[in-house]
Amino acid sequence: MTSIAVAGFIVTGAAAAATTAATTTAPATTMAAPAKKAKTTTMTPEKTAISKQCSALADAQKLHGKAREKFRADCKKNGGKPT
Repeated sequence: MTSIAVAGFIVTGAAAAATTAATTTAPATTMAAPAKKAKTTTMTPEKTAISKQCSALADAQKLHGKAREKFRADCKKNGGKPT
């Protein structure tokens, strides 16, 4: 009887220790970060046409990288006309 009781305590203690260890070792980063709202801007046909015009002008000038980005930004501010 005593050996059965001791074995029961050992098994119960091991199970309790495993449960405790499993809950305490969970990473603290399991909480999800709050979702950011995505901007929902719809391009009007006019803005789309201006953007395509500026891209075509940048292609014609064979612009790439930062120079292309700057050119397109300036072009779009001017309504599709190069500066």
